[in-house]
Amino acid sequence: ACFPPSFQVFPSQDPLDRADFNAVEYINALFPTEQSLANIDEVVNKIRLKIRRLDDNIRTVVRGQTNVGQDGRQALEEAQKAIQQLFGKIKDIKDKAEKSEQMVKEITRDIKQLDHAKRHLTTSITTLNHLHMLAGGVDSLEAMTRRRQYGEVANLLQGVVNVLEHFNKYMGIPQIRQLSERVKAAQNELGQQILADFEEAFPSQGTKRTGGPSNVLRDACLVANVLDPRIKQEIIKKFIKQHLSEYLVLFQENQDVAWLDKIDRRYAWIKRQLVDYEEKYGRMFPAEWCMTERIAVEFCHVTRAELSKIMRTRAKEIEVKLLLFAIQRTTNFEGLLAKRFSGCTLADGTVKKPEVPPPSTNPFLEEETGAEADEIVMEKSDTDKPKKPKVPDNPFHGIVSKCFEPHLYVYIESQDKNLGELIDRFVADFKAQGPPKPNVDEGGAVLPSCADLFVYYKKCMVQCSQLSTGEPMIALTTIFQKYLREYAWKILSGNLPKTTSSSGGLTITSLLKEKEGSEVAKFTLEELCLICSILSTAEYCLATTQQLEEKLKEKVDASLMERINLTGEMDTFSVVISNSIQLLVQDLDAACDPALTAMSKMQWQNVEHVGDQSPYVTSVILHIKQNVPIIRDNLASTRKYFTQFCIKFANSFIPKFINHLFKCKPISMVGAEQLLLDTHSLKMVLLDLPSIGSQVVRKAPASYTKIVVKGMTRAEMILKVVMAPHEPPVVFVDNYIKLLADCSTDTFQKILDMKGLKRSEQSSMLDLFRQRLPAPPPGGDGSGSLSLGAPTPEQESSRIRKLEKLIKKRL
Repeated sequence: ACFPPSFQVFPSQDPLDRADFNAVEYINALFPTEQSLANIDEVVNKIRLKIRRLDDNIRTVVRGQTNVGQDGRQALEEAQKAIQQLFGKIKDIKDKAEKSEQMVKEITRDIKQLDHAKRHLTTSITTLNHLHMLAGGVDSLEAMTRRRQYGEVANLLQGVVNVLEHFNKYMGIPQIRQLSERVKAAQNELGQQILADFEEAFPSQGTKRTGGPSNVLRDACLVANVLDPRIKQEIIKKFIKQHLSEYLVLFQENQDVAWLDKIDRRYAWIKRQLVDYEEKYGRMFPAEWCMTERIAVEFCHVTRAELSKIMRTRAKEIEVKLLLFAIQRTTNFEGLLAKRFSGCTLADGTVKKPEVPPPSTNPFLEEETGAEADEIVMEKSDTDKPKKPKVPDNPFHGIVSKCFEPHLYVYIESQDKNLGELIDRFVADFKAQGPPKPNVDEGGAVLPSCADLFVYYKKCMVQCSQLSTGEPMIALTTIFQKYLREYAWKILSGNLPKTTSSSGGLTITSLLKEKEGSEVAKFTLEELCLICSILSTAEYCLATTQQLEEKLKEKVDASLMERINLTGEMDTFSVVISNSIQLLVQDLDAACDPALTAMSKMQWQNVEHVGDQSPYVTSVILHIKQNVPIIRDNLASTRKYFTQFCIKFANSFIPKFINHLFKCKPISMVGAEQLLLDTHSLKMVLLDLPSIGSQVVRKAPASYTKIVVKGMTRAEMILKVVMAPHEPPVVFVDNYIKLLADCSTDTFQKILDMKGLKRSEQSSMLDLFRQRLPAPPPGGDGSGSLSLGAPTPEQESSRIRKLEKLIKKRL
């Protein structure tokens, strides 16, 4: 009931205060019997007294409210008067504040004038001092320049330039402008004079150095630091050109020493020159010029250009071993440069640092140095973590070796040939040695050739990344893809055992030779182990190929990362895995076929009593116990694929078992009970299938258990419907719909055939079944069972067997 707000504030137990008060019920509560009417006067008096009290309370409240309005108006008037008084006081305070501000301005007016005068006087004195310093400095600078006193000029010139900056806003004054022009003229004269001194000491013509280090030139370098940067660059350029002039003569293109087989002599020459420079000229140039590094960098530029030119001319003479020798020696030299120099001069714009992928969190391989890594360490990587390209620790990487990149096709072609020979050797070894010997203890060992292939891949990848991180890496990736596919088809798929017969490859000969209920040829123990080994190898290749893709992306330039994609090759190995599992499933499934055929041919209407499980159940369990432990032990390293095998077998066997149940007709009540017992036995075996024959009992995966329970429960429901009496028909039909939830008339027809009903009875039953079917959901086809869906592979197999029998009869 809903109560008024007052009731929530002042709760009351009095029935008269309730919102749903009923007078009749209240009176009946006061006078429940006729005898209670004797007290009616007493009750009436109490109510009258209550009414009088209530009237008094109301009267008191009403009188108390008469003076409220008058008091409120009086309070409002008093508040308005207080506000007016407050407004007046605020206005007085504002007027006094304005008067105080005006008084302060009058007091401080003279003080401000004095402050401005002091500031202007200070500025004038400072400017005059600077002007005096500038004028004297310019005179001294011109005199020292003529006397080539570069040591004093270096300090003085910097001071003059700094003082001149204070006069930038006074350039409109002729005297100031004249002093500025004299400073610029002195700087130009100094620059030309210093260049001439260096040209005289280190002439660009000729190979001999007539000059040498001197204190004058050392001081001249200090002056060049203050002058226009072009002066410094010109000095450096001329000195380095003169220093390397001998190199260009000794290693001309027509000299025998210039070819790749004697590339070591180039690097030995520059090492001697750098030592010679440090001894003779190390103190002449300022340390911040990094002259030693600049000489080495310019040598690299010249060497790269000279090597590129000579390799274009003699491209036909380049062999793989010669090319790798030259690259190795060059990368070693670049490594020495990185240890000796910081690479600070590379920012001058002539050489760009190579783009190498940033650091990666992928533990696919331990970091390798040079060609030291001889075997690949394949580890599972955390694919959820983002991969970052690796930052190069050698700023000189590629400064010379870039010239070899256009000729790396020789290396790529060589690796293509080597990998082709490697695959051919794998094929020949497999044929010569045969399939691996069964060894359950190893848990399905990976084929040795797989590890050999990826070891070679790793060596090629490391070697190529040292040569180039550009297009050659993309070309090498294409070669990797080619031979990953060849390995998958030639070594793995090509060596999978062939089935003797399959639903899609029937021949007339196989049909003539096949006998009813005959045993289908099974895989031997060696063949089962081989399939499991190929499956484990394909799984290893799949995981390792993914890691190989990630490592290639780390090695290649960031701009080319998108072009590396091994998804197609990973899909190929996935197909090999799927085919291997399917072969294992088909083998076990085919081994159980004769037992199911025997079940469907038994005379179930003649069974007189229920006994132990039937022989066909024992046969099915025997085949499961023979195959499953072998497969499980050989797939111990790939547990998830063993689970897939179990799921696919259940999805194949259970529908086939149900199809053979429908062939058991007619069935007596005792026969149905025996079949129900057999079905329950198979259900228990299937639920225990993942750990059957194992000393360590593991709980079956939930996904597998769900499939078995759903499928075998349907088989049990079919038998329970068969066991149910068909009279009265309405109860039988309703029971069928409730137990099977199958709206297919074909399934209902099969149930009737299993019960052995006559055609006339079946016709009336079918009509009743159609009438009792629930209405189909809107937008649907009314089918709620699997029987109306697309035929499963097992149903297709059943149809093909029917076709086989028909062909046999005709033949």
